[in-house]
Amino acid sequence: MMRGTGLLADQSGATAIEYGLIAALIALACIIAFQTLGLNLETIFTTINDALNT
Repeated sequence: MMRGTGLLADQSGATAIEYGLIAALIALACIIAFQTLGLNLETIFTTINDALNT
């Protein structure tokens, strides 16, 4: 019997899960960054709008 062959030695599923977790963490970081940046941009544009309307 050959060692290392078979279902238990297959690491492709674990690798796919790891890549999925990394992608989820990157997506979460992007969402948080975009929300924070969006709030700052809203404040900046409101300030500019108020300055132009006076």
